[in-house]
Amino acid sequence: MTKPLNKTKKRILTLVCFMYGICLLLCFRTGWIQIVKGEEYSKMAVEQQRRDTPVEAKRGMIYDTNGKELAVSVTCYSVWARPGDVRSGNTTREKDQALRNTAAALAKILEKEAEDVRSILESNRVLIRIEKQLDTDTANKIRAKKLKGIEIAQDVKRYYPLGAFLAHTLGSVTDDNTGLSGLELQYNQELSGISGRWIKTTDAAGNSIVQGGETYHQADDGQGLVLTIDETIQHYAEKSIKKVQKTTKSDRVMCILMDPKTGDILAMAQTPEFDPNDAKTPVSDSDKKAMESMSNSEKMEYWNNMWRNSLICDVYEPGSTFKLLTTAMALEEGKTNMKEYFNCSGSINVAGQTLKCWRFDNPHGDQTLKQAVGNSCNPVFVTLARRVGAEKFYNYLDTFGISEKTNIDFPGESNSILQANPGPVELSTMGYGQGVAVTPIQLLTAISSFGNDGKMMQPRLVKAMVDKDGKPVREFDSKVIRQTVSQKTADEVRNIMEYVVSSGGAGTAKIAGYKVGGKTGTAQKPRTDGKRGYTDATYSSFIGMAPMDDPKVAILVIADNPKGVKYGSQTAAPGAKMILEDTLRYMELQPKMTAEEAEAANAEKVTVPDLTGEGLEEAIGILGGQSLEYEAPGADTDREFIIQDQYPKPGKQVEKGSIVRLYNH
Repeated sequence: MTKPLNKTKKRILTLVCFMYGICLLLCFRTGWIQIVKGEEYSKMAVEQQRRDTPVEAKRGMIYDTNGKELAVSVTCYSVWARPGDVRSGNTTREKDQALRNTAAALAKILEKEAEDVRSILESNRVLIRIEKQLDTDTANKIRAKKLKGIEIAQDVKRYYPLGAFLAHTLGSVTDDNTGLSGLELQYNQELSGISGRWIKTTDAAGNSIVQGGETYHQADDGQGLVLTIDETIQHYAEKSIKKVQKTTKSDRVMCILMDPKTGDILAMAQTPEFDPNDAKTPVSDSDKKAMESMSNSEKMEYWNNMWRNSLICDVYEPGSTFKLLTTAMALEEGKTNMKEYFNCSGSINVAGQTLKCWRFDNPHGDQTLKQAVGNSCNPVFVTLARRVGAEKFYNYLDTFGISEKTNIDFPGESNSILQANPGPVELSTMGYGQGVAVTPIQLLTAISSFGNDGKMMQPRLVKAMVDKDGKPVREFDSKVIRQTVSQKTADEVRNIMEYVVSSGGAGTAKIAGYKVGGKTGTAQKPRTDGKRGYTDATYSSFIGMAPMDDPKVAILVIADNPKGVKYGSQTAAPGAKMILEDTLRYMELQPKMTAEEAEAANAEKVTVPDLTGEGLEEAIGILGGQSLEYEAPGADTDREFIIQDQYPKPGKQVEKGSIVRLYNH
């Protein structure tokens, strides 16, 4: 009996040792799970049970100055997936089949490739977005499928109800509702708000667990912007510059309107336009086709150019419009006065170089300062610039804000390009607007000071921020930057500007019953191939104000590279007239006519003015002021077109709208 008993004891001992070993291993494993891996497994368990869905904040709305909605946020939906829940099943085969079925169902509704959706669902992330900005119908179709691991979240997207209207100023946003350009980028932080979260505990089927709790963090919607832009005036500007581009065949046309008393930008427009609702798709069919063959870097360059607000972010040589600043400097410094006479001999010698008047072969002769501005006589402005001197000339450029950014509330503002240490010739050419490059907003801000008794205002696009209910949160006051010139000088410059429109070369901007002042400019564009000199392309422009006895609006219109006749009096000034005519009436500023003006306005016939000896640009302006058209054989090829003869002859009575033929031989 001894041997069997010993065997039994050994077996029992072996079994006990085995069981003890198993228990020891289980204890070790339990300790490993609870202590070493406890935090990781606990986190995994929470993630499996917790549903953390983002709640996107509504982007603040953008309004015009009268409360018109320009940019809004509309409700849409996003599709989210929990890849771990999508792959449901007991076996690998069942999990793969569930994944394929879900991918196929989503792909059909979203009109995507099934493989593309499947690659997203195979992600190792706990939560991933499959698609965004879906409409209600699409979201409901996905809900109806009751796909495991698929969730629908309410979302918002940016929408511009007026399409391409004010696009270069408003800018656009990315697919994630982040500011991409324009005011959307400048005020992105204020507009964006703070996103919320919806956190709840669920079972494996996605149903809420009663004891699990639920937390909802409300999204904090972004603040809205109230612009200084007037939707009606902006409409007038956009309508008119499109017409100017069509009639002049310009590469583009740009326009700004500003209130000189406040610095408020009333309108800001340029062509060609783009639709911020689909900011990456060109409006033109030819450009759409061209983009198909572009590389990614070429597309990015194209988009940046398409979105770029050239009125703030680009510079140009202003040409004769800059002469108003030179005139103001000389008047303020006492280097000239309104009664002084100047003699134009057709050219002026500066440091051994001959600087010509555009009427080199038929000089202006004796003329007052007012007439010199109206005649746009270069030698006079060479004389004035040299009288002022380089040091004070540059000091005045600082005073007028030409040497610094305006700090308008807009991203990417450029600065001017000025010559360092200019010599006598460089200073002289700057006097008539050549050899200096400015941004349109810089020039208009400076000139607008003459309409505000010499006080230059800070230009602005946003006047207030509001909450989601439209109640003011923060208001921005208008700001005086500095006094540029005395009230006396400002009055004198306004008087000169009014003369240029009423009797000079900017007559095509004349409006019956309103005192309009301004100056045209036609400047050749500098070469861009690294060589010195200028091309035949031009910037043709008009800058002005109205009404001149109490200016309510200042305007700058620029036609970039018009074809045919390129003078500002023929390209930009008529466009400015259209905009001002509509705007002044919209502002309920009633026309005031003298008895003589009323008689002339009501008359069916007008007297043909004497244009002999005038340049073509001046003649166009004078005829436009008399409601007469023109024809000038040879004008397209002869830049120095001095009128030697005309038909009908001066003094003849003709119908309004009649054509006067101009000859230079």
